[in-house]
Amino acid sequence: MFIDGTDLDQATGDTLGGRISLARDATDLSVDDAAHMSGVDRSVWEAWENDRDAPIATDLEIVARSLQVSLGWLITGRGVGPKWDS
Repeated sequence: MFIDGTDLDQATGDTLGGRISLARDATDLSVDDAAHMSGVDRSVWEAWENDRDAPIATDLEIVARSLQVSLGWLITGRGVGPKWDS
């Protein structure tokens, strides 16, 4: 993943799937838990994280809420990104 400058809320060089995976890791959720919270099968979630498919708009909102990031960050890499525990 490429971090744009020193601002950890900007991950503009990453893909949508990469940002989904990064945010899931930051929230310490398993793939199964994240998929369940978003109402999709594990295989669908894995396809999103691996950039084999992308969530539709309504799913993007649910994913952003579940992962505690802004919709803007999830889509573009700019905005409120994941918060890592120190």
